[in-house]
Amino acid sequence: MSSTEPSVPAVSAVSAVPPAAPAVDAIAERRRRADLIRAELGGADAVARLRERGERTIREHLDGFLDEGSFDELGTFAHSMRHEDRDSTPGDGKIGGFGRVDGRPVAVGGDDITVKRGSTAVVGSRKIDRLLGMAIDRGFPFVYFGQTGGARVPDIMSAEGFAELSSMMEIAQRNHRVPVATAIVGQSFGASSFTAAMSDFVVQVRGSCLAVTSPRVVEVATGERITFDELGGVDVHATRTGMIDLAVDSDDEAYAAIRRFLSYLPSNAWSPAPRSPAEGCGPIEEDPELPALVPTARTRAYDMRRVLARIADPDSLFELRPGMGRGLWTGFARIDGRPVALMASNPMFNAGTLDPAACEKGIRLLVLCDAFNIPVIFLQDVPGFLVGRQVEHNRLLYRAIRFYEALLLCSAPVISIVVRKAFGLAWQSLGGLPGMVDGLYAWPGAEIGFMDPAVGVNVLYGDRLSAEEKAARAAEMAAVTSPYGAAGVLHIDEIIEPAATRAVLARDLERLASRPVPPLEQRPLRTWPTC
Repeated sequence: MSSTEPSVPAVSAVSAVPPAAPAVDAIAERRRRADLIRAELGGADAVARLRERGERTIREHLDGFLDEGSFDELGTFAHSMRHEDRDSTPGDGKIGGFGRVDGRPVAVGGDDITVKRGSTAVVGSRKIDRLLGMAIDRGFPFVYFGQTGGARVPDIMSAEGFAELSSMMEIAQRNHRVPVATAIVGQSFGASSFTAAMSDFVVQVRGSCLAVTSPRVVEVATGERITFDELGGVDVHATRTGMIDLAVDSDDEAYAAIRRFLSYLPSNAWSPAPRSPAEGCGPIEEDPELPALVPTARTRAYDMRRVLARIADPDSLFELRPGMGRGLWTGFARIDGRPVALMASNPMFNAGTLDPAACEKGIRLLVLCDAFNIPVIFLQDVPGFLVGRQVEHNRLLYRAIRFYEALLLCSAPVISIVVRKAFGLAWQSLGGLPGMVDGLYAWPGAEIGFMDPAVGVNVLYGDRLSAEEKAARAAEMAAVTSPYGAAGVLHIDEIIEPAATRAVLARDLERLASRPVPPLEQRPLRTWPTC
């Protein structure tokens, strides 16, 4: 944390009437107060207790996240509006300001749990509201470190106090003009949980809790006893709710994850995404080993992540929500240095089918790409949507159509490649829409059709045919799913050699880089909710 203060300006020797110098005692007092606030926060004892538990203060979180020495604080001398609390609430439970990440400006804020458990009250809320508003107006990403105990009682019990808590309005109305990321680094209830739910990227540290309210409130209200981990721990959100994009084991990993997330995005919706230097991009040439990673038999499983690693620049894959909807890999990468979003079927999980969670992942990523003009690349090896009572009752129809609608509305460049198979509505939901995407390709041997021929035969004939007859009919159906049929009527732009996939994508991305970027009002998905 930078504590350097400006020196007293020297009086010019040529001034006819030297200006009055600031009172030395006043400057010294300001420095004394600032140093005390920054060193002791809500009290030396509270800081010591944090250290004994192996936890960091909010100022240490900000220092660990930002470029060294780049933090400029806003509201150092803020405190509670309640007269009796003014001397014991430095910052009023919230710390924030501006800094840099990899040299790029960002706005940052977070909960100070040494001050009334980081609870949210009037002045602290004003501070975060001010920071976020300035970030949006100036085009800076906003990053928050959440661990609040919730709204402060009795400060917000009155109508006047409660009506002041308005910082969520700025986030809810930002329409993705700037990226927002949240790290949950402790027990988080209320305002910081709401901020997380409206963020573009959420990382949660193992041992923390993300929930609307605390286990104690749950017990008082319902009689249910529940632990922090059961209510809102990492495993709950990483595999069940989808409220986080990444789970990590340490604060340092959380800082690195947010820094990496921001590296793929522009600082705001009207700026271009940064391109990596050419020397780190890897060669753009044919890859003869790539085709061997994909078995020719449509039912044989393989790990699509190995394919993605060869198509993308070295070490550039960044997966989002890896524990949810695992039949669809989603995340960021770079190709020839250009940031892209990838969505790829992964036959290692549920045969690569799309389920409700996969659709939600896809929607969330499309919204982000529409807002920040990030190209989207689909790699298809999809047998269709997962079927069954459980997924139907989990609103598969709603989520599938929302995913399809999001793709149709997405203004970002879209490229889709059928690697092995693409059946049913899933083919269209993953970019199989001639005229609606910027490039539609297939590998030789790929299959495109209404459903898997073997499944179609069973649905059509049931037990009326022998196994041999079914196999023969399935082979007949398979013969008409060849990509050459679609290419023949120009429903596919080109059938490409698998080894050339990276080169084809790099060339397309280079051409698309010069396309006119739609103005904000012509990017409809940026107004969609983030969760």
